[in-house]
Amino acid sequence: MDPTSVRAGVLPEDKSDALNDIQQGGRKAMMVGDGVNDAPALATAYVGTAIGSGTDVAIEAADVTLMRDDPLDVVKAIRISDGTLQKIKQNLFWALGYNTAMIPLASLGLLQPVLAAAAMAFSSVSVLSNSLLFRRYTPDHDYELLDFLR
Repeated sequence: MDPTSVRAGVLPEDKSDALNDIQQGGRKAMMVGDGVNDAPALATAYVGTAIGSGTDVAIEAADVTLMRDDPLDVVKAIRISDGTLQKIKQNLFWALGYNTAMIPLASLGLLQPVLAAAAMAFSSVSVLSNSLLFRRYTPDHDYELLDFLR
């Protein structure tokens, strides 16, 4: 995050304009708010995040609603989102790599159909098992992914 892009203390009527300025040129902005005056800006932002104790209008306009009113939950939500995307990339890497190796062997007849079916099942089980490992993740620190997958 670029600290120069952070805007605080913006008047309600200027919030949407501030977001549009940040998002100019393809940049993405996140807005965190809890009041009626935040609703237009929450809808304008690339990701609008409402505090759960806020107004119904803000909650409806936002993409993400935090259940508690702890500002640290915003950071945790970003980390969980990033970790989820990292896990998806990891699963795609292993599934594509595994299937890229096995499909040509099966199509050339070098792998018996029963073994090919078992290999496909193993691929699905390995992706599922890898996904379940994400349950151990805690958003108090960044999700670590193998360096060669970044």
